[in-house]
Amino acid sequence: MKVDVLVAEIGSTTTVVNAFNLKDAEFIGQGQGPTTVLDGDVTIGLNMALEDLKKNIGVNTIEYNDFLATSSAAGGLRMTVHGLVFDMTARAAREAALGAGAIIKMVTAGKLRRSDLNKIKEIKPNIILVAGGLDYGERDTALYNAEEIAKLKLNVPVIYAGNIENHEDVKLIFEEYGQKLYIVDNVYPRVDELNVEPTRKVIQSAFEEHITGAPGMQKVRQMVNGPIIPTPGAVMECAILLKKEIGDLMVIDVGGATTDVHSVTEGSDEIQRIMISPEPVAKRTVEGDLGVYVNLPHIVEKIGLENVKKVFDDAEELIANRKPIPQTEREIQFIEYMTQEAVLTAVRRHVGSIRYIYGPSGKKTVAEGKDLTNVKWIIGTGGALTRLPKRVEIMKKIPQDNTGGMFLYPKDGIEVLVDNYYIMASLGVLSKRYEEAALKILKKSLGI
Repeated sequence: MKVDVLVAEIGSTTTVVNAFNLKDAEFIGQGQGPTTVLDGDVTIGLNMALEDLKKNIGVNTIEYNDFLATSSAAGGLRMTVHGLVFDMTARAAREAALGAGAIIKMVTAGKLRRSDLNKIKEIKPNIILVAGGLDYGERDTALYNAEEIAKLKLNVPVIYAGNIENHEDVKLIFEEYGQKLYIVDNVYPRVDELNVEPTRKVIQSAFEEHITGAPGMQKVRQMVNGPIIPTPGAVMECAILLKKEIGDLMVIDVGGATTDVHSVTEGSDEIQRIMISPEPVAKRTVEGDLGVYVNLPHIVEKIGLENVKKVFDDAEELIANRKPIPQTEREIQFIEYMTQEAVLTAVRRHVGSIRYIYGPSGKKTVAEGKDLTNVKWIIGTGGALTRLPKRVEIMKKIPQDNTGGMFLYPKDGIEVLVDNYYIMASLGVLSKRYEEAALKILKKSLGI
């Protein structure tokens, strides 16, 4: 059988291969296999997923024109981020990295200390991001940090996204130490202005060029003839694409280990007028303690075991015998309960709020954090929010969670959509080359 495109999603535990035909904007089928990092070669699991795909669509052979991929194997895209002031350039750089699909292992502000440099060596990041200074503002901190990082000779790509005046000096530093450098526009060029999109794109390009972290990924690079991007970054690409079509939205992905929230919205004019610091249009937060399999005990701890037992008297047994995919009706009900807590907690951490500041002139109302008040669509992806019976009901509870009315939540009347084929990550990478077809297939998966 001949298909136009195969897209592999190489996850931490499972590898999925999706097949697409572009002319009819058709999702053909899916195959799964284990991610075989521990076997020393991820292509073993990839080939198992390909065999499973053949079986599922009833063919003996598959030929394809393009093979693309997303990856979160071997710990995903690990990054460290280094800026000048934590609430300004360091935060802006962090937002860019998260939006690209990175796992942020370290954020520093100001000049790097010896202990910071030792920690960077221990983390072994895939990419390092250096920022600092408004354009034509403070120069020395970013230059100092760039030189100290270059001296480490870690042989990982470094992205410089700071004061534009430092470009030539930073280039000379990295040439002297023979280290790979990408230079991009400042993530925080002026006071109260974020410019994270150029950095986000360069992070994904650097990841694709240097993705050798998982055993066998070099072989995957030989098999794949198109982009490889971090899986969370691919979901963000898909969300940005869909926003152009249907308007302001948020995407929630509850997994076994983490819960990711992506929002793509400028917010309302009313809130923007009282916002005390800028937020990116496309924002991602990842909650590493909120997962409904590996990290389920963290959710139980947050709720309180005694409170969980009031709803499920067999809670301890359900926790001890939990499975990656719940099987019985009781297990499904329990995971729905856990998923609801993961969703509401993750959104609460993602969203901004209104607060009051009291000064000599009296009370002043300000807004801080991400404004979701203009969001019209909430989209569920990932295993839990595409498969659980009460997935829509869970997501519809988000606007009702606005305790005290001070959080910048979506308003009542939002529409909930489900990524029924569970292919948003694949379509995100597909959109890098075939945007129109990716959007058509996505709308079919969402039922719109």
